[in-house]
Amino acid sequence: MKMIIAVVQDKDSHRLLSELVDHNFRATKLATTGGFLKSGNTTFMIGIDDIRVDKCLQIIKENCQSRQQLVAPVSPMGGNADSYVPYPVEIEVGGATVFVLPIENFLQF
Repeated sequence: MKMIIAVVQDKDSHRLLSELVDHNFRATKLATTGGFLKSGNTTFMIGIDDIRVDKCLQIIKENCQSRQQLVAPVSPMGGNADSYVPYPVEIEVGGATVFVLPIENFLQF
């Protein structure tokens, strides 16, 4: 048994959940917040048999693509602000951060 924990951007969560359900994966969906951009994320917890891990990872990869986004930089707190540039910068967001963990027991009541 494995536990897959996948942190995805909110924009990808509905499509991912739909695909997981279509392929008969059960998932617990948690609303989470990213630390860097302070934007909304969704964390999926999926308990599955070892033989289904690769299929689940494939579904996550196909439905959680990274993309470019403009972000306004945060002004510096204290210190020298001479080098601060208040223009938006383009960064890569999205995709998925996935952890695959071994689990000893998996019960459903």
